[in-house]
Amino acid sequence: MIQAINAIFDGKSLQLESPLNLDVGTRVRIIVETILPQKQLPKTFCQYPPVVAQPGTMKG
Repeated sequence: MIQAINAIFDGKSLQLESPLNLDVGTRVRIIVETILPQKQLPKTFCQYPPVVAQPGTMKG
């Protein structure tokens, strides 16, 4: 059975992000693949929610 699962290395061991469906004592083979962080693009003006003035609140 093959399961793909994400984990985070805390400097000493891998911390799984979700539980494994394995019996206690099951031997496994681990192949480590580094996951690069996704780049977050800066929000542009059009991506922010619109700001709408309430009636009677604007002067001018």
